[in-house]
Order: sequence, then C-alpha cells, then structure tokens
Amino acid sequence: MKKLPLALIILALAIAVPIPTMADVNISIGFPLPPPVVYAAPPEVIAVPEAHEVYVVPDINVDIFFWNGWWWRPWEGRWYCSRYYNRGWVYYGSVPFFYYDIDPEWRGHYRDHNWYGHRWNSERISHDRLQKNWKNWYADRYWEKQRSWGVENYRARPQKQIQELRYQREKQYQQRPEVQRYQQQSQAQQRQRGPQVRQPQQRQSPQQQHSQHWR
Repeated sequence: MKKLPLALIILALAIAVPIPTMADVNISIGFPLPPPVVYAAPPEVIAVPEAHEVYVVPDINVDIFFWNGWWWRPWEGRWYCSRYYNRGWVYYGSVPFFYYDIDPEWRGHYRDHNWYGHRWNSERISHDRLQKNWKNWYADRYWEKQRSWGVENYRARPQKQIQELRYQREKQYQQRPEVQRYQQQSQAQQRQRGPQVRQPQQRQSPQQQHSQHWR
C-alpha cells in the first residue's frame, strides 16, 4: 500500500510531462524541496533579451524563470521545475537548456534600464497574459521578432556571434553552484555505473547543439 502514492505520482507525471522532459525529472524522497516563495499576487514577468522566450520574475531576489510552459528555479545547487509558480516543484536532473541563453548580469541591466548601451524598456507581463499567450509567442518568437524585447534600436546579432556568446555564458555559469552540483552528480553517477562500451559517434560542440535547438 505504501507504494501506491508514489506510483500515482509517477503516473500523473507521465501524463502531464512531455517525453523529452520526463527523462530528466526525478522523484526521490531524499531530495528536499525548495522553500515556497510567498507572493501577494500572481507574479509579473519580463522577457529576457536575447533569450528565446525566457521570462524571469524581476521583483524578488530568488531566480524564478518561465520557459516552454514550465516554471524553473535553482536551489542549493539543484534544479526544480513545476507547472505552477508557487507549488508542485519536482527535482530536474539536469541544467535546463535555456539557462545558458540568459545574460548573467540581467538584474543589473534591468535595474539600469540599459541593455549594452541601448535603453531597455522592459514590458511587464501579467501571469494571465503569459499563460494565454506563451505558446504562440514561443512559436513566433514574438519578443525577439516583433518587440525586440523592448530594447531600443536593437539589432539582431549574427548567428555565429549568438553561438559564441552562449558558449561564453556557459563558461561563466560553470562557476555557479546550480551548474557545479549537476556536474558533480553526473560524474558520481558515471563512476557508479563504471566503464561502458559505446558505439563511436561524433561529439557535437555546444554551438552545434544550440543551432539544432533553434531550427
């Protein structure tokens, strides 16, 4: 009987979580859940410049992101995701792909209303508006192509420069605990599994992976 609640949880996730995401979502009694963030009202978000439909909650000192229909947050070196901004967090066994598209200094840019020399008129997006529109915005790349993220006189970077910038940000993020913890866990799991024989395959660079994701 004790196994029934866990089975029901896994079944519910199998229905609600897309297959590519389900592979990285783990249910474990040993993982503590992040503490709740108390909101006076459903949070407003802003679209992060030069990140593909990534949104952040700007008014709190906790990193809460929204991307591709999910809320995301790092906590104590681990990542968690949920369909809700204030509950239902589950452990996510990887660093989400979008994280390396976010400028590490976005809070400073937001505070100064300046995006690398251009005025940034960030538009606040209500929770209801986000939920109603995020799918179309994601498909159309709305904030990039139609709104330029609110950055005045913004000019799109060449694709090669975008790839290089993402790679640079990835190296910066390597120093953060939410990335280091994931790397340590991956190495520990690899040691536990021991050496494995794999078919030789061509290794893709981070730039190639990013290019495929945007197609």
